[in-house]
Amino acid sequence: MFTNYKYWYPYISPFDPCPPRRVKRYVTPPNLYLGFQPPNMPQFKPREALFKGTLWPALFSPYASAYRDRREFCGTCDA
Repeated sequence: MFTNYKYWYPYISPFDPCPPRRVKRYVTPPNLYLGFQPPNMPQFKPREALFKGTLWPALFSPYASAYRDRREFCGTCDA
């Protein structure tokens, strides 16, 4: 299944000062998977396009932060 989210598993050192994040995630932009812009692509209405940041639904990628608050960066460190 296609997804813009990719995951990787970093090396965990026994000397890391903070509890590690075992799985890390990054986002790839949708334009990487669109070789060329086909004619007559569906479009958002102008107002909706301003809110979404793109005119074409195929190029829209919602952003959800993986770090809701700073404590997730390092559980033992002061945030």
